[in-house]
Amino acid sequence: MYEHSIVALAGIGLLAIVCQWFAWWVKLPAILFLLIGGIVAGPVLGWLNPDALFGDLLFPVVSLSVAVILFEGSLTLRFDEIRGLERVVRRLVTSGVLITWLIGALATRLLLDFSWSLSFLFGALTVVTGPTVIVPMLRTVRPNARLANILRWEGIVIDPVGALLAVLVFEFIVSGRGTTAFGHTILSFGRLIGAGALVGVVSGYALGTILRRHWMPDYLHNVATLTLVFGAFALSDALQSESGLLAVTIMGIWLANMKDVQVEDILDFKESLSVLLISGLFILLAARIDFGLAGQLGWAALGVLAVLQFVARPIKVLVSTWGSALTWRERVLLGWIAPRGIVAAAVAALFAIRLPHDIYSGAPLLVPMTFLVIVGTVVLQSATARPLAKWLDVAEPEPKGFLIIGANSVARAIATALGEQGFRTLLTDTSWDNIRAARMEGLSTYYGNPVSEHADRHLDLVGIGRMLCLSPHKETNALATMRYRGEFGSGNLYLLQNATDKDDNQKTRVLVAPGTKIAFGAEVTYPKLASLLSQGAEIHDTGLTDSFDFHSYQSEYSNKAIPLFALTPKGRLQPFYVGNKITPSQDWSIIGLIPKDVLPTDDDMQADADKGSAEN
Repeated sequence: MYEHSIVALAGIGLLAIVCQWFAWWVKLPAILFLLIGGIVAGPVLGWLNPDALFGDLLFPVVSLSVAVILFEGSLTLRFDEIRGLERVVRRLVTSGVLITWLIGALATRLLLDFSWSLSFLFGALTVVTGPTVIVPMLRTVRPNARLANILRWEGIVIDPVGALLAVLVFEFIVSGRGTTAFGHTILSFGRLIGAGALVGVVSGYALGTILRRHWMPDYLHNVATLTLVFGAFALSDALQSESGLLAVTIMGIWLANMKDVQVEDILDFKESLSVLLISGLFILLAARIDFGLAGQLGWAALGVLAVLQFVARPIKVLVSTWGSALTWRERVLLGWIAPRGIVAAAVAALFAIRLPHDIYSGAPLLVPMTFLVIVGTVVLQSATARPLAKWLDVAEPEPKGFLIIGANSVARAIATALGEQGFRTLLTDTSWDNIRAARMEGLSTYYGNPVSEHADRHLDLVGIGRMLCLSPHKETNALATMRYRGEFGSGNLYLLQNATDKDDNQKTRVLVAPGTKIAFGAEVTYPKLASLLSQGAEIHDTGLTDSFDFHSYQSEYSNKAIPLFALTPKGRLQPFYVGNKITPSQDWSIIGLIPKDVLPTDDDMQADADKGSAEN
């Protein structure tokens, strides 16, 4: 028994890693593969039995895991960001939530014959989407920037809002304790709200004060925060049963909105928790699915799914976008995409365990019904959203933009030149001075480490299909190629050498992703470009004609110009790189860095323009 438990726990972790990796590889939400893995390991093969493995600890493990999920979700809920969002997003996460909740509850009551209490609880569970399912889908669907921003922010904000709604509905149900005395129910509900709010506010303020005044070393922040979340949950539940989830949610919201408190480092620890804790939890929940109970739902369950997909979501979007600048095509796609995720599954499993089955006989059916909604929405929307976006003409064209690692002078100059040609660029850097300079020049930026978990959550890659590593730090460039090789493909990664790269031997050279191309030529390095720019060199777009070919271009500038990109007549941009076979010809354009001493004068440029007009 002892050995079996060790093997089972290790197997859960290994299965979680495999599912997460495979999901990243195929660009689909990980919950699909975690669900499949849990079902195969549990009901199908009988290898994993969570109840036998954890025994009496299963309930505390699920409870604490859900507490962590809700706390981390609430940490993303900043009131200042909500106020700054578009009106559509504000409606989606307020009145839109109520619409989905009521329609879902009504459909559940009428089609599945659940009690009104369970129907309202299930309706609350299904209002959430979440960034863990939205972000991977957006990268596959690639809607236009306006839709992508709305969907991404809705997913981030609605997670804690929806979870809080589910907690409040659940606690209202439990507070009744089967009595018909309305006054007693209101009093019990008030105690739940009071205990949860009190512990949540005090815990959030206490932790925020500790972080703000640096009373704790940085290396303890993550572990201490996790421990305090557990402590707040336990304390609140001890004061008033069922109030712990509300407490940790309020704790996260309070902490996220305290002034001068940095929570980004705390959010970063979600990376390991997502793989080990949340992924493992999802496998455990899937392994407990009882196909016998799922069979009891019948075809009516598909009717509830259809109502959520074809009625609740479109009505929610119709009301939320009323009077907005969105076109009808954009509203149709927005009304189609709303996949459910891990929070719905985890909270449903927890509530199914905690509701007394003798009073709420349909409580065990919450789990299979919720999983059906998750699988149905993710599979259906993943398979159809991209074709629908193309048909509606609201999808981004083939991603041609560049993610640029670095926001230094070289990166800013190249990004400006690309922007003038209509190509989107996004510059990333950990230097605030570089980011500020880029923003002053009107360039899109991301301030932070491009290979961090925070970047995974917030980096907007819509329209981005290639990467240029232009940082003077070769380790940063190398890590970026490894991280984004799967995102863009090795054929779309370009790396500008540093001065030491050419001289490094095989033992000391920093490894980059296989297939990464050396940008702009073997002799072109970051210091060389930076030096030329500081001396007055400029990036120019030069058109080629029948009489002025690429050879003439090189002769014109005494072979001192550095070709950076070639632009075809059809608008395709091709970076120059070591070993490339680009052969620019008539009607192509060369975007190159031209040193100051060979820059064309205004008279030269006018003469070239007149010559081109005469030839045309």
